[in-house]
This record gives sequence, C-alpha cells and structure tokens, in this order.
Amino acid sequence: MTTRDIVFAAVGLVTAVCGALAVTTRHVVHAALWLLVCLGSLAGCYLVLGQELVGLVQLLVYVGAIVVLVLFALMLTRAPIGPHAHIGTRLWQRVAGGVLGAATTALVAALALPVLGAGTVDLDGPPTTTPQVGAAIFGTWVWPFELLSVLLLVALVGAFAVSRLVVPDGGRRQ
Repeated sequence: MTTRDIVFAAVGLVTAVCGALAVTTRHVVHAALWLLVCLGSLAGCYLVLGQELVGLVQLLVYVGAIVVLVLFALMLTRAPIGPHAHIGTRLWQRVAGGVLGAATTALVAALALPVLGAGTVDLDGPPTTTPQVGAAIFGTWVWPFELLSVLLLVALVGAFAVSRLVVPDGGRRQ
C-alpha cells in the first residue's frame, strides 16, 4: 500500500463515520454539523485522488451552500434543538431502518462491485482537465444541475414560508 492509499482509506473512514453519525444523532443541529464534516472529508477524498476542481466544487457547493441552507432552515423554522420524546422513534423502528439500510447497501454492492471490479484507475496518468470537466457539466449534465438549483431554491422559499407561519407568542396561526 502506498501513502496515498492509506490517506484515502483514513479520509474515507472519517467520511463514513461522520455520515453514519449525521443520520443517527437525535439532535438536528448536530446532524447538520456531522453532515458538514462528512461533506468536507469527502472533498478530502477528491483531493487525495488528484481531482482538485471536484474537491473545491464539493466544498463550495455542498459545504458552503447546502449545509448553510440546512442551518438557515433550522433557524427560520425554529426547529427544536434538543431531543424530544414526541419526535423520537421506537427502538424497533430504528432497528428495522438499520436492517433495511444494510440490506439496500448489500444489494447495491452485490450489483455494482462485479461491474466496477474489473476496471482500474490510473492515478499516475494524465489528469482530467478543467475544460473537460466544464464540457461534461455544461453539456451532458446541465439539466441535473439546473434541477438541483431549482430544488434548493424551493427548499429555501419553503423554509421562509414555514417561518412566516410562526406568530411572535410562540403559537401557530390556524
């Protein structure tokens, strides 16, 4: 194993652990902060693989925009910060969700690994250039990016609309 492999494995482990913590924590703000660390370490994975442009876009778009959007939505909607008994789920529901998630992961891995296992990646070869990435984004993948921007705009407008429903005395308008 090379140093690059060890660093990639370490950063990938941090990404996986933070992703698991983001979806298992009971605190909404903690989940957003774990998501921040997860997406930031995913950008580190891209940097280790030599794709600086994709890593920087990951930092700007996901860490800089989506996590900030989540935190603003939490602030605007005045979501409960700590754990609440009426929001929590029962143990059997969490176990069933974990089992279904593990089964889905195993199914995707069983289908994808044989297909991806035959290919190799040459990390020492010529890197993909920024113009090639730009041509792919604004050529082949332009519509998914546009739909994602519309989704983020709708989420921001929805958070603002929900925040306007709260009256100053803490009650909700009917």
